[in-house]
Amino acid sequence: MKQTVDRCVWAQGAPEDYTRYHDEEWGVPVHDDKTHFEFLTLEGAQAGLSWLTVLRKRAGYRQAFAQFDVAKIAAFTPQTYQQLYDDGRIIRNRLKIQATINNAQRFLDIQTAFGSFDQYIWHFVDGQPQNNHWKDPQEVPANTPISDKISKDLKKRGFQFIGSTIIYAYMQAVGLVNDHTTNCFCYHTASPTA
Repeated sequence: MKQTVDRCVWAQGAPEDYTRYHDEEWGVPVHDDKTHFEFLTLEGAQAGLSWLTVLRKRAGYRQAFAQFDVAKIAAFTPQTYQQLYDDGRIIRNRLKIQATINNAQRFLDIQTAFGSFDQYIWHFVDGQPQNNHWKDPQEVPANTPISDKISKDLKKRGFQFIGSTIIYAYMQAVGLVNDHTTNCFCYHTASPTA
């Protein structure tokens, strides 16, 4: 008899790649700048779409966007942009593609100013994941005052496609917040201090 594991509602009975993402990545604190940029890009790409659509194009994004090497993306030319727009491995939205190239340039600015994007982003939560204690998935917010603050600061620095809801989804993905519901087996493992 197959043993069932309690997960967040959105990952219960989901396709295997979705469940694997929930179990192994979502909510685990990230401290690698390349991974931060990958999630900023993917969360922006998701706007108006399902996360599963984006997740299934993730490998294509990695190939199309130089394995998320920020310096290489920042140097993309108009010719590269056109190639990206013609690339079916990614979401072919002109504004989202332009935003990724622009955001790579702005990301480099933050690395120069703060030493790393990781140092910049984690200072918003005083270097520690915010552990929430949601019992019901309906309690999980779409955005918070902190996501509002980060979004506003990034916009001021010239980033695009980083509204507060996108930023909150990014915060959940990279473990700035632990939004696994308390019944989920990942609740204590995503942030051991939960």
